[in-house]
Amino acid sequence: MNLWLIPLLPMAGAIINGLFGRRFSKTAVTAVGLAFPGAAMLWTWKAALQFAQLPASAIPHIENYGPWLGAGDFLANYGLYLDQLSLLMALIVTGVGFIIHVYSVGYMAHEGGYYRFFSYMNLFMFFMLTLVLANNYLLMFVGWEGVGLASYLLIGFFFLRDSAAAAGKKAFIVNRIGDFGFLIALFLFIKHFGTLDFTSVFEKVAGFPQEATAGLLTTIGLLLLVGACGKSAQLPLYVWLPDAMEGPTPVSALIHAATMVTAGVYMIARSHAIFDRAPIALTVVAIIGCATALFAATIGTVQHDIKRVLAYSTISQLGYMVLACGVAAYSAGMFHLLTHAFFKALLFLGAGSVIHSLGGEQDMRKMGGLRQHIPGTFWTMTVATFAIAGIFPLSGFFSKDEILYRSWASHYGWWGFWAVGVFSAFLTAFYMFRLWFLTFFGEFRGVPAPEQHAKRTGQEHHAESHHIHESPRAMLIPLIVLAVLSFAGGWIGWPQALGGSNHFERFLAPVFEAHEASAHEAVAAGPVEGQAPSEIALTVTATGAALLGIALAWLMYYKRRDLPAKLRERFQGAYAALEHKYYVDEIYAWLFVKPVIEGSRNILWRVIDAGAIDGTINETAEAARDVSNAFRRMQSGNIRSYAGWIAVGGAAVVAYMVWLGVK
Repeated sequence: MNLWLIPLLPMAGAIINGLFGRRFSKTAVTAVGLAFPGAAMLWTWKAALQFAQLPASAIPHIENYGPWLGAGDFLANYGLYLDQLSLLMALIVTGVGFIIHVYSVGYMAHEGGYYRFFSYMNLFMFFMLTLVLANNYLLMFVGWEGVGLASYLLIGFFFLRDSAAAAGKKAFIVNRIGDFGFLIALFLFIKHFGTLDFTSVFEKVAGFPQEATAGLLTTIGLLLLVGACGKSAQLPLYVWLPDAMEGPTPVSALIHAATMVTAGVYMIARSHAIFDRAPIALTVVAIIGCATALFAATIGTVQHDIKRVLAYSTISQLGYMVLACGVAAYSAGMFHLLTHAFFKALLFLGAGSVIHSLGGEQDMRKMGGLRQHIPGTFWTMTVATFAIAGIFPLSGFFSKDEILYRSWASHYGWWGFWAVGVFSAFLTAFYMFRLWFLTFFGEFRGVPAPEQHAKRTGQEHHAESHHIHESPRAMLIPLIVLAVLSFAGGWIGWPQALGGSNHFERFLAPVFEAHEASAHEAVAAGPVEGQAPSEIALTVTATGAALLGIALAWLMYYKRRDLPAKLRERFQGAYAALEHKYYVDEIYAWLFVKPVIEGSRNILWRVIDAGAIDGTINETAEAARDVSNAFRRMQSGNIRSYAGWIAVGGAAVVAYMVWLGVK
């Protein structure tokens, strides 16, 4: 299959534009920036067709290209691994990634650093594809670190803006915290299993008695979870993701939809053989995902920046995916990852189209009535809004319903997980339709871009709302494609309870059953009969919660627009806590950031660097100077002085020799 071409092609595009893009025309940069990820997408499709023809005994398909790193008995090969799970991820990354690249042509057309942007985007694709196609944890870690580097470059793309530079550094540092846990887990793999190869690790894990590895696998699972919390923005390491909005909107879509933030979910699903034998770690995964889904959803209800609302929405939806993995419903988590890639990419790109039409405005309080002026953006974002709210028959309905059902009915499920998930679904519908009503309905409340420019330049210029313009075709076509996928993309997981056949779950079943522990066969088997209400009853309840959220948003932001101000006045404390994101950034700054900065300034710099190191060097130099001055004064140039010193020295020698003779 020559899988190596899939990640290599975007890397070639990154190198060409990075080295020569400054001298290229914008057309040439665009051609390079689109051709190579497009070719990677086509090659992935070709690999998928070939994969479909493989017999079950030939799956996973592994291509080893030779030894990479070795130390003693440890050896890591450079190889790529293709099974149903990695194929799914490769199709999502290349497909949605290419759509975002196409959109970027229109969105970034008038921005500086055009060649640099596409170089970074291609580089991001290379590392993400390396991550999902790696055949061992070490190569996965290379891709893992690589997407962290590329995200730093993309988030801080507008590096002359202090907020963008700070956001890039924040993302990089917070991810390093999570990566430390991932790295310690790799060391434990090497120590106890002697390998990082997926096949070998999973076979050894499945072959060991559960009681012999329970503590070890729990520790490894928790460390892997730390890495996933950093990359997939889960509590308590989620704080970098909202600030990542400082990057261009296509970057937000690429990071939030199909690539970087889903890496942690993919890693947990890939490591299911370990988590299946570590029930404590699995329970912690479920708790973290459940708490994150609710926590981020509450914050999203009061944000005013359109991209920031979507950022907290992403964190909440990732919580759903992690919750699914925590109740061992890995297929459900990956299913939501797929549908989320469609509707969240569409939401971010649609938000970018709104921002583009308003000349850069992102505050929803300064929008309104836009459906009449940008109808293409309105209708495509409407599809995505209904999809993320979980309204039948759009894609989000099927994946979210599957997660909620499994969160109660699976082997590791609990009704409390389901209850929090349903309440989060209510909040999701509320804040998304809040965004929808504030952006597209009512009267326009902002100042169009020409008038903003006139005010900045001090010129009088009348600006009517007709200056608000629809996005160019290069931006609209990707929105339409994603709208179709957001509408129908979930049909491949149509549940049996609604008269369908869940093809998606059956497609991934061989991955999650391959190394299943005999003691936990019920995990992969799914629900335990008799322990939960019927799927239809749970589905109706979840859909009712979403409809209630929509109705509340309609009442507050369309019918009675005075209500939000009244509620804000009445519940000032709660509103302030939500608006300031529960003051988590301030708490982190007080607990961690400020002590590190103060310690670095007062101890590392003033005491150790300036006092000890510089002081030692400076005092040594001072002493050398004093000794040199003393010897310099002895060189007076006076012959009588020299003769006197010779006489004194001679007398001293004679006295010493006499003393030796007497002794």
